[in-house]
Amino acid sequence: MFRTALRNVLAHKARLLMTVLAVMLGVAFVSGTLVFTNTISEAYQSKAAKGFDQVDVAVTPKFQDAEGDRVGKRHDLTDALLDRSAQVPGAASAIGVVQGFTAVAGKDGKLVGDGFGTRGANYWGTKDPRYPLVDGRAPKGEGEILIDAETARRTGYEVGDTVRLSVNGPVLTPEITGVFTTDDGNVAAGGSLALFDTATAQALFGKAGTYDEIDVKAKAGVTQAALKAQLDKALPKGSVETTTGRRLADDQAEVIASSMSGLKQGLLVFAGISLFVGTFIIANTFTMLVAQRTRELALLRAVGASRRQVTRSVLIEAVVVGTIAAVVGLVAGVGIGIGLRSLMGSLDAPVPDGPLVITPGTVAAALAVGILVTVLAAWLPGRRAAKIPPVAAMSSLHAKATTKSLVLRNTLGALFSAAGVAVVLVATTMGGTDGQAPMGFGAVLLIIGVFILTPLLSRPLIAAATPVLRVFGVSGKLARQNSVRNPRRTAATASALMIGLTLITGMTVMASSLQKSIDKMASAAIEADYVVSMANYHPLSPDVAEKLRRVDGVTATSPLRNAPSRIGGETEYLTGVTGSAIGELTELELVDGSFTVGGTDVVVDDVTAEDHGWKAGSGFTVAYEDGEKQRLTVTGVYQGNEMIRGIMLDTATLAPHQTGPADMQVMVKTADGASEAAKDRLEKALGSNPAIKVQDKQDISNEIAQSFTLVLNMLYGLLAMAVIVAVLGVINTLAMSVFERSQEIGMLRAIGLDRGSVKRMVRLESLVISLFGGVLGVGLGVFFGWAAGELLGSRMATYELVLPWARLALFLLLAATVGVLAALWPARRAARLNTLAAITSE
Repeated sequence: MFRTALRNVLAHKARLLMTVLAVMLGVAFVSGTLVFTNTISEAYQSKAAKGFDQVDVAVTPKFQDAEGDRVGKRHDLTDALLDRSAQVPGAASAIGVVQGFTAVAGKDGKLVGDGFGTRGANYWGTKDPRYPLVDGRAPKGEGEILIDAETARRTGYEVGDTVRLSVNGPVLTPEITGVFTTDDGNVAAGGSLALFDTATAQALFGKAGTYDEIDVKAKAGVTQAALKAQLDKALPKGSVETTTGRRLADDQAEVIASSMSGLKQGLLVFAGISLFVGTFIIANTFTMLVAQRTRELALLRAVGASRRQVTRSVLIEAVVVGTIAAVVGLVAGVGIGIGLRSLMGSLDAPVPDGPLVITPGTVAAALAVGILVTVLAAWLPGRRAAKIPPVAAMSSLHAKATTKSLVLRNTLGALFSAAGVAVVLVATTMGGTDGQAPMGFGAVLLIIGVFILTPLLSRPLIAAATPVLRVFGVSGKLARQNSVRNPRRTAATASALMIGLTLITGMTVMASSLQKSIDKMASAAIEADYVVSMANYHPLSPDVAEKLRRVDGVTATSPLRNAPSRIGGETEYLTGVTGSAIGELTELELVDGSFTVGGTDVVVDDVTAEDHGWKAGSGFTVAYEDGEKQRLTVTGVYQGNEMIRGIMLDTATLAPHQTGPADMQVMVKTADGASEAAKDRLEKALGSNPAIKVQDKQDISNEIAQSFTLVLNMLYGLLAMAVIVAVLGVINTLAMSVFERSQEIGMLRAIGLDRGSVKRMVRLESLVISLFGGVLGVGLGVFFGWAAGELLGSRMATYELVLPWARLALFLLLAATVGVLAALWPARRAARLNTLAAITSE
């Protein structure tokens, strides 16, 4: 039986090649994902480990928890603590670390690197062991900086050049006095690092006389654990904590691995769906191969082979095919991993240098996935083949599905579908995060139910195409009959497209609806023409609001300034605004009272008011971050949204109680409204600062929608994979159909059907099957898009369902294109059948 199985593998090379391709695509993406993520994770971890070479123990401040009326805040690391750290017996040296956001502009005036990875820090003394100089000297004073070698290479800056940069608003123009190398992972990933002298860094980052961290280097022969114990004894226990460099490196490695897990999971979803779709193709292929060998298997049974042996022979074929596909997929996956790494570099998202990592786990996963998927898909056809009685098989009386099995299948499908719809509908009423898990479970049940019911659904849906098929005469009539001849096989083929289109349609409906909702939110809540903020959403200097207020044509400005406070023993964040202007810059729906902000009068969003039991006229006592208390009065309650919410009070009331006031954003209204000229004036007033964004309402909406667009584009890539696999599936189904109808096609040719009509018949059959899968996928996708929107609508008042009809039509056109392309080879093969040979075939 083993030799028989091997002979059968080699006897059907073309069809088995399609099976190998279907499995290989899924395996290639699984192994490619693992190779890519393991490689860049290892590279980042190696860089991170090197970055801690100069740190044996790090001293960091503890956070003082909020208690009573006291606002929580961080303890300070002072020069005194630095000196005490350096004087412990096991310490060779101690360095005070200061760091913060620093945006560097290239020679083109644009922000260098990723906005979240553009950082600044201090250079310690005249020779900092953390940052070896490759050119120039250490910086002195606020007019000098160092830049990293990678940024110098990308921008073309050299020692002696003047660079434009910003820390929290105002533009600085220091001179570059040196270039250094660093193992900082942010720099390796495309960010930038600028170094100031320590006093300048402390002043710029608002940390005068204090440090973010103290890095202590141990003397020769002193272990990190011993140094840590000495520091724990010498430093105040309640205000600082110590961590060894080895622990920091391990923690950093865990953070990197955790950050990579999201990317890995996303890419593995691509591979998983490809394999899921490929399972249908494999099952169809083995069904076809078993059908071709029905007599052969019957003879084996007649000469003594048991059912188990027949099933085993089919599974041995599956193991051979799966092994070949897994090995080829693993090799292709290594290539994909290399390609993804190069692609990130070309997309301005470089990764650190390092060796290609192919772990034993990756090899095992590739082989296991390829073999298991193929064997599982082949098991049912093999089992069916073993059940065919020898006499019936030798008489070509293939066993058809019994009425009992069809009733059971349709009953199960209906139950799964009904349960799925019910769970999804219940989930839509739960709202928020509570409904996410039930909705996901309901979606899975519904997809399984529809898949089980697909053979039943194929007849009425394909029958709906009858009027169109009649236009093509005999070819159209035959195509319709052929497409419903074997409903199970047609259903399995259509399901490949259905899965992909369900996902992409659902996400497209959600993205279109969210975009519309965000546009409504921005236009409904904000009356300001522009919103000014930092590129990385860090706080702005209060100087920015002052500069904007003095720009020609500006009629009103207001910052949105966050400040912690204590109210009723709980931490609440206050939002400081310009009371006289905020009403003109926003249009928030009032729930109660009037929108009046000034002095001790405040307005509160509806959720906060409900939590505290406030209404217009209510009073409460607030404890500011400096410990001072004040009685405030609620003049109005407004309906908050994702963009504006919280307790609003006048900055004149709030500012005296803040030690370092900073604005999250500034709202601006101009006399002539939003225009390119007005935007240009605002940007120039801020020194054309690369770190600051000046956005109108459409810019804000587009920025928020970018994340949805990114996910949508990833899913379009997923659809492309599903389409490739689905094409193979349709080819397989048509090839099987042509094989089974060889005698029929010969008879049709003999009575006058020409080759062109035969080709047209096969193409129309392919088109009908593909559109059947497309209609199911688009229908399910719209339902899931609506349901997910209902879930989001509970948290977004402006949510509105939008059906992107043009894209939905495009998806159906894509399904039709798949059908046409997939039919090219089977149609040509059917048309070229020898008439006499086909008539005499069995």
